[in-house]
Amino acid sequence: MTSIFEQALGDDFGRLHPMLQRRFGVGLDAAEACIGRGVMSEVRRGPWWTVPFLQIGRLRNILVPDVGTDVPFRIDNHPYLDPFGRETVTFVREYEIRGHRRRFDATMILVEGRVVDYLGTHQHLAVDLDLAVDDDGGLRLTSGAQRFYEGAIAFQFPMLFSGRAHLHERYDDELEQFVIELEVRNDRFGFLFGYRGAFTCEWVAAADAPERVKPVRHELRT
Repeated sequence: MTSIFEQALGDDFGRLHPMLQRRFGVGLDAAEACIGRGVMSEVRRGPWWTVPFLQIGRLRNILVPDVGTDVPFRIDNHPYLDPFGRETVTFVREYEIRGHRRRFDATMILVEGRVVDYLGTHQHLAVDLDLAVDDDGGLRLTSGAQRFYEGAIAFQFPMLFSGRAHLHERYDDELEQFVIELEVRNDRFGFLFGYRGAFTCEWVAAADAPERVKPVRHELRT
């Protein structure tokens, strides 16, 4: 079985830079995990009124409320089989900002040919992802519809109160590093949060994910 990203992108997966193909080829069949370490040259946020929104997200490792430059970070991509038998890949980012440890948790699965991104420690938000390959072999990711789940509660999360993520990841052959840039914007109020940076990766044998990067709770609904 190919990785969830290769299945979602289809033939376009072969247009990715070879290093991105390996990075997004992480899966149970590949039997390896990808661990990235690097520096965010900038972590920024929107106007003052975005801070309460970001602080609420921080409680479930969904958003980072801090700003900074030259911020060390780590990203863990581990494949595992969740309790419902779905192949899952972790995207757990950890930051050191001004003496604070911050974390952004995401776990991704494949549903009917599209990648669904569960955000946070309890997979409260399920987000549809649109993937595309640019002319330079980079990956562009845009978040779409969002659904909120908590116990018996389930509803389409209104985009008026949320943000749409735009991520671009590429490989720089001269730097021999992955380069990443993210912006989260609200459709009405504009920029909420973003970062840019570069990192290197190591690949390690893996048949499961460490418990520390798995969510506290898994959500069946997509």
